[in-house]
Amino acid sequence: MTISNGYAGQIASRVRALDVSLIVKISEMAAARKRAGEDIISLGTGEPDFDTPDFVKHAAQAAIDSGETKYTANTGTPALKAAIVARYRRQGIAVEPNQIIASTGAKQVLFNAMMATLEPGDEVIVPTPYWTSYVDIIAICGGVPVEVRTRGEDGFVMNPEAMEAAVTSRTRWLLLNSPSNPSGGAYNREQLRALLPVFERHPHLGLTSDEIYEHLVYDDFSFISVLKALPELAERTLVVNGVSKSHAMTGWRLGFGVGPVSLIAAMSTVQGQATSAPSSISQAAAVAALDGPTEILESRRQNFWRRRDIVVAGLNAISGLDCPTPRGAFYVFPDCTALLGRRTPEGTVLETDTDLCDYYLSEAGVAVVPGTAFGAPGHFRISYAYAQTALEAALDRIAAATAALT
Repeated sequence: MTISNGYAGQIASRVRALDVSLIVKISEMAAARKRAGEDIISLGTGEPDFDTPDFVKHAAQAAIDSGETKYTANTGTPALKAAIVARYRRQGIAVEPNQIIASTGAKQVLFNAMMATLEPGDEVIVPTPYWTSYVDIIAICGGVPVEVRTRGEDGFVMNPEAMEAAVTSRTRWLLLNSPSNPSGGAYNREQLRALLPVFERHPHLGLTSDEIYEHLVYDDFSFISVLKALPELAERTLVVNGVSKSHAMTGWRLGFGVGPVSLIAAMSTVQGQATSAPSSISQAAAVAALDGPTEILESRRQNFWRRRDIVVAGLNAISGLDCPTPRGAFYVFPDCTALLGRRTPEGTVLETDTDLCDYYLSEAGVAVVPGTAFGAPGHFRISYAYAQTALEAALDRIAAATAALT
């Protein structure tokens, strides 16, 4: 008996409307070409090339050896919560354990929050460019992302007038990412304080701040959490954070959220029906990361800083590219609009940023991600979380491929 093949039609519309991240597609395409023997330099993934620090690994091994391999409390172990509390208190921010949830990566924290708070049609303001998962998480949870454009000349920081214009009676959250993926833009204290009057005029509006790159800032810029800059909003603020970028622990899948007790409880309900608690071993490793020495973080920050300067200078030396200097994270987001409309040596017109990125991959063997993926056409993203030799080789290739355009 043949079963009807109509099952595909049972997939929910909220999922059918989504697609696999363009970052993932490009990374997988580049990896496949490398496996096939092609000389490909992939600069598409936001993952530190450093290894997890040894003291973190040793803590994880000790947890395994001591039998810490069982389920933990749904929102995280007391030890992890104590480490998170101590981390914020060192910044002058008072946090209690019942304001914390540990999850399987920072992305799950954000998903839990949107699933716990959004009714169908509720809106979330998302400044562009944004990390690709933001708008999809909002959509799959029934919300509507409302994009607010920011500009490179402003450091990719949203001003209060643009925020005010986007607020409606259905707006539930403003979702910030500082420092930002993909732009590296970051908000200082004054820029965050400038948003406060908008929140005061709209008491139904909450603030979610993704601060996963807080340890990676450069020049004379100082990171400040929204919990420190905007204490007046503490009862309607959720901070999303973790150890994946700071301690090169992407594969450990451990993130955490800090917010009002009632919100954290609702997020725990969501998490309890999805994954329950994150890995006990990853939590033990995260305790070591949060409580451990900071010298290694400073050393790696300095390394990323040097890479940033090399990449920004190299891109700005290429006619047709304009690359702002980012304040943080490990990405650059050059403007490539001056190259659109040009022809490749084969006569193909590059009409979009995606066309340009395809050209760089096919002709130069360099994988980068088009700005369209981040809600900002006319740009592309390079991750400089790669070895300096790879970055320099990629810049040479991009320069040669760009020079070949007419």
